[in-house]
Amino acid sequence: MKKVVITKLDNRGRGISFLNNKITFVPKTLPLEEVEIELIKENKKYNEAVVTKFVNVSDKRVKPLCPYYGLCDGCHLMHMSFENTLAFKKEKVESLLYKYAHIKKEIEIISGKSLNYRNKITLKIVNKKIGYFKERSHELVEIKECLLASSTINEVIKMLNLLNIGNGEVVIRSNKDNEILLSIKTDDKVLVEHSLNKVKKIVGIVLNDKVVYGEVHFIELLNDVKYQVSYNSFFQVNKEVIELIIDYLEELMPNVNKALDLYCGVGTIGLALSHKIKELYGVEVVKNAICNAKENARLNNINAKYICGKVENVLDSLPNNLDLIIIDPPRSGLDNKTRDFILGVKAKYLIYISCEPITLARDLDILKEKYDILNIKAFDMFPYTEHVECVCVLNRR
Repeated sequence: MKKVVITKLDNRGRGISFLNNKITFVPKTLPLEEVEIELIKENKKYNEAVVTKFVNVSDKRVKPLCPYYGLCDGCHLMHMSFENTLAFKKEKVESLLYKYAHIKKEIEIISGKSLNYRNKITLKIVNKKIGYFKERSHELVEIKECLLASSTINEVIKMLNLLNIGNGEVVIRSNKDNEILLSIKTDDKVLVEHSLNKVKKIVGIVLNDKVVYGEVHFIELLNDVKYQVSYNSFFQVNKEVIELIIDYLEELMPNVNKALDLYCGVGTIGLALSHKIKELYGVEVVKNAICNAKENARLNNINAKYICGKVENVLDSLPNNLDLIIIDPPRSGLDNKTRDFILGVKAKYLIYISCEPITLARDLDILKEKYDILNIKAFDMFPYTEHVECVCVLNRR
């Protein structure tokens, strides 16, 4: 066993130490803690290790609220107070913006509640035991509840054994009315009616992508806009924080004539701001999400046009006399072709929403050649995890 001192945290919340002059990452540690470690992976440039013993413990360390902390691959930062996780994320965003985009700016971080915020979770079932996989493995951590999930979802977890699933996967979604959508993948014979007797608000059950009860979707409401969300469509997991993001954008954005919503999902942001937009266009690669977006526009009497396809493959068919472009890309950020399109279109405003500050900073470093940053804020969409959402509003010089 080797003894090291943690000097600081990396952007994933892992402790950084040095062993034999090589960076060594030690998860679930805090700065100034002295720990004994065991190396689990050695590379030319760095090591990865786990703690075998705490020698000196930081006074900022707290007892994790979750009994499964350190076993499942969920709430990585629960050894920190909620306030300290926010401070970590704020510093992380500021540091990455400066490192990759040379943007020196103090960032405000906005948060909602710290627990019971998730409206969707994915559970594994192995030999009739329900839970999450351990980190770096397919070994199951059996759980009775998940502190990050909504109280309604936790009620459903308690009755999943009634479905008679021996091995498989279950996705549980909930909405503002505490309605439930269940999506099940298994080769076992599922006893659907048993769940219906226990959970009155199940509105749909999908088994191996086929509807066996009710509907494939339910309705969610964000700031008075209705959204149809299918069992397999992307939708923000934290309703409270996405509403805070919408409120923030409402304050900043003026009325515009024509807007393009790239990577639009079910149309969340574009439709929420549609009262400020005369013509709205959206692009999304997931077919079900586009179907939802079209239905969402109809539900809210909004005139919007949606295109199904990869953004980089449909750029030539998109309008180019735009006032606003909304960008919410995957973690990989913008590809070169899309970035060039955005710069060439010369829209007056950009809204860039990102779940990965590194690729956001990389893209901003290029976009700021033509755009000024009006405002940028961080939002704690995923409390007690390493992840943070950033929302940046830019205007053309």
